[in-house]
Amino acid sequence: MPSDTSPSTENRALMRSIIQRVATGPDLSKDISLAEARQAMRSILDATADPIQAAIFLIALRMKRETDDELRGILEAIQEATGHAVAEVDEVVDIADPYDGYNRSLPVSPFLMPLLAECGVATISHGAHAVGPKFGVTHRHVLEAAGVAVDLSPVEVAARLSDPDLGWGYVDQRAYCASLHNLLGLRETIVKRQALTTVEVLARPVHGRRHTHLMTGYVHKPYPRIYALLARHAGFESALLVRGVEGGVIPSLRQRGLCFNYQRMGEEQSFEVDPTSLGIEQALRAPPLPESLPQTTRAGDDIAIAVDLPATAAAAARAGLAALEGGHGPAYDALVLGAALVLWHLGRVPSLEAGAIRARAVLDSGRAARRVC
Repeated sequence: MPSDTSPSTENRALMRSIIQRVATGPDLSKDISLAEARQAMRSILDATADPIQAAIFLIALRMKRETDDELRGILEAIQEATGHAVAEVDEVVDIADPYDGYNRSLPVSPFLMPLLAECGVATISHGAHAVGPKFGVTHRHVLEAAGVAVDLSPVEVAARLSDPDLGWGYVDQRAYCASLHNLLGLRETIVKRQALTTVEVLARPVHGRRHTHLMTGYVHKPYPRIYALLARHAGFESALLVRGVEGGVIPSLRQRGLCFNYQRMGEEQSFEVDPTSLGIEQALRAPPLPESLPQTTRAGDDIAIAVDLPATAAAAARAGLAALEGGHGPAYDALVLGAALVLWHLGRVPSLEAGAIRARAVLDSGRAARRVC
């Protein structure tokens, strides 16, 4: 006879207990502890939790609103399941753009990495192929279109960071945490954004020898506090949190943007960035989608997807590579703005204005383009 204390029995009992508490409506739902959230998330990642219970757990947390401890517990489970590597460099900047991508503008943020590498800053990004709820163009799509390897392990990406001729790399979620990547189908079935969307960008698959710094974006006002809290919990020495276009890491090119940062695990502080003070004069918020891009929709989805993903990725790759070669325009300005923020945040330059000057000098030289391979 099977034991009543087998792992599957224990997991079912745990999930049943948690669901009974978190899924009882807006007035009666109760919070769970950090340890319970971690254990529940581990059972989901290990595929020992029933998929229906897993979906109920995630959506019930969203509906009652996740507590700080619940988010920290989920993050700990993901970090425990993540394959980590340490690069032979003192500092690494981890660019965590939204995994669900872009569908209203061309994402050129993947090209921040070779630009920053040419400025002496080892940089990674990470993502996946197709993530809801937006299912937009991601770093993986754009870098693949540019001919960059996108299926490397964390160890291989760490080696790229240590190479003085490269200094940057991309690691896919499938490579650093396959068990989390395996939940993409479940997440698509859930439809709505849930805790994994918030937490997965903090997995930290590649570390620096001394420090690892986070750069991520947000849209809604509650998220800077949440991301700062989670970034400290994840072990990021500092964090730069940008109110970016489509939730990404580059602010609007035409108006002041509100950002937050913290240093040395301290409390987050707010500051504004004004593109005009950096010599950026743009009527556009971000690099625009070419009018010639074909339109498409996702099969079985009543939410229109703005553009064809491969065509948009190819257009973003062309725009980003042209900017790295010194071609002026919205993509060039976006890279200047993003790089200035990072260089100033890390203390590599005394001001945002000085960061913009340094970024322009590198772009105009064309040297960063040689790092794209």
